[in-house]
Amino acid sequence: MLRKLIIVAVLVLVTGAAAVYVLTEPARVPTAILAAHTPNLDNGRTMFFAGGCASCHASSKEDRTRLGGGMALHSPFGTFYAPNISPDPADGIGRWSEADFVSAMQDGTSPDGRHYYPAFPYTSYQRMEPSDLRDLFAFLKTLPAVAGKVQDHDMAFPFSVRRGIGLWKLVYLDGTPFRPDPSRSAAWNRGAYLVNGPGHCAECHSPRDSFGGIRAGQRFAGGPNPEGEGWVPNITGKGLAKWSAKDVAYMLETGELPDGDSVGGGMAAVVRNTAQLSAEDRAAMAEYLKSLPPVDGPPRPARR
Repeated sequence: MLRKLIIVAVLVLVTGAAAVYVLTEPARVPTAILAAHTPNLDNGRTMFFAGGCASCHASSKEDRTRLGGGMALHSPFGTFYAPNISPDPADGIGRWSEADFVSAMQDGTSPDGRHYYPAFPYTSYQRMEPSDLRDLFAFLKTLPAVAGKVQDHDMAFPFSVRRGIGLWKLVYLDGTPFRPDPSRSAAWNRGAYLVNGPGHCAECHSPRDSFGGIRAGQRFAGGPNPEGEGWVPNITGKGLAKWSAKDVAYMLETGELPDGDSVGGGMAAVVRNTAQLSAEDRAAMAEYLKSLPPVDGPPRPARR
């Protein structure tokens, strides 16, 4: 009897392990499904600034186009280091194909078939149009190649096991592209796309659960800074109630707040990028943000 129980237990374990292995298999975009495409470098530049690529990946304060990486991103799960995404063939993405890049941005999968940690906000980039991703890739290849490998992430077990990210993706990565709302204006839809896709605004402006996923019911409602210090403001109708759409657009251009103060910290880096967008794109983002219904975020700790 005991022997039979052991055999059954082993079979259950083997079956469970096989199921987990299949479920956590990294997804990739096949090269064959990418139709012929002529890159639009102007659009690639727009996606570069909308996505704030330099904010994490720039390795030079003087030249924000040198994307050698190295910036430390602290989290409750460990410390991540932004990789080199310059066109360097040895240390950057110079040898990547378009399919490699689209797979990384949409599926969070590396060219060598590993899961990327969601500190890389592919949960937002999955909303982007493939043509925009391909234009962005083409633009990145026009920037300076920067030699130098970035150090490995500093992660404790079990977070150091990348295969487990496949289970996380089953819950938080739905693979759904952005779908315009036909009842809304073209400007509103453009703003919704920029905010939820390349802009990945919800990644910082939303509270997260114990597994690091955004709490869907409090999206954009602010919360603790993901890096551990400070508080990220609520940008739903609750937090922006006294702002006009022009106030929001002006802040995205200049960093100045309606009360005369100015943004700081990570938001200052965001504004350095949004200031490079067209006035129309900033106005579209403002129109969308002002349309968000008020949502209460987590209670903010009392200031000492």
